Amino acid sequence: MDAWIGLMSGTSMDGIDAVLVSFNGHSLEVHAAKTLSYPDDLRHRLLAVSQNQGTPDEIGELDTLTGALFADAACQVIEASDVSPTSIRAIGSHGQTIRHQPSGSAPFSIQIGNPSVIAERTGITTVADFRRRDMAAGGQGAPLVPAFHKAFFNSDTEDRCILNLGGIANITWIPADHSKPVTGFDTGPANALMDAWCLNQTGLPYDTDGHWAEEGTVNQALLHDMLSDAYFSRPAPKSTGKERFNLEWVKTLVRRHPDLPPEDVQRTLLQLTVTSIIHQLPEVPALQVYACGGGTRNPVFMRELEQALSPAPLAITSDLGLNPQWVEPVAFAWLAQQSLAGLPGNLAEVTGARGPRILGAIHHA
Repeated sequence: MDAWIGLMSGTSMDGIDAVLVSFNGHSLEVHAAKTLSYPDDLRHRLLAVSQNQGTPDEIGELDTLTGALFADAACQVIEASDVSPTSIRAIGSHGQTIRHQPSGSAPFSIQIGNPSVIAERTGITTVADFRRRDMAAGGQGAPLVPAFHKAFFNSDTEDRCILNLGGIANITWIPADHSKPVTGFDTGPANALMDAWCLNQTGLPYDTDGHWAEEGTVNQALLHDMLSDAYFSRPAPKSTGKERFNLEWVKTLVRRHPDLPPEDVQRTLLQLTVTSIIHQLPEVPALQVYACGGGTRNPVFMRELEQALSPAPLAITSDLGLNPQWVEPVAFAWLAQQSLAGLPGNLAEVTGARGPRILGAIHHA
């Protein structure tokens, strides 16, 4: 049996999800899964450099420290499994994005978490740097998970939308009619803005179970201003991150509406995510939405999303056989498999690249 490890840390920067998985055609088996939280100091430093508050020395040091933590996450998930390390073909590491600028005269995307450190400490071949080859081919470099969604979540009878609720939300539409292309893009913020506002106002890294947001009410004028951001009406392909949707973006808009209780801002940010997703879903009759990502653990958010989708049902990817928390790390394990097999990992119709590309740089054990 060949096994693979996927390592993922998203724009929420709360920690590293690690999954040990094996693939058999269009089915998979998760052998173990772990989450390793970032130490507070490291998380604060990562957040700072993501907002251009870091020197080359700082970025270089964080690259090494984060790589060591990714290696620790890989070792912990191996220890939690009954899989021999010699059966593990490779690790697919997304790394930690600190800057993603897919437009402009010189597009780029930077992920840190030194893969050479991961390979050295684990003794396992590590594949990383998945985004830049797609960008070199004219693509956005994101989202990359739709290719995995297509491979494992497609249906001959049901039009499906996989909705990933990380720091940023993205959707993948998988038509039941396989002659139609799979499409996908980032819809905008999910947890990133709510987490940033919660940390700024309460000192807590996130709003547990959405309780604080539930204390507030939606301010329609502020919501209108937020939804006026040009990103939401931009056609796909498109991708975004904290470079655009960050705490300063929130503060700038809140200043137009003085004396708003902070819990009302939090509730409005939650509604922003719901509304921006709903407005950008494909107009397909009987579309079945399956949610995944950290946002599925927020019951208030999920309730509001379910109400907005009604009468269409809202499900989670567990109904398709994969825990919502592990979809993205499993996707990067699969991307590592694609790389070593010399197979494409992107969907050009999603990212806007000039064609399919083999993604990732291979760091041999």
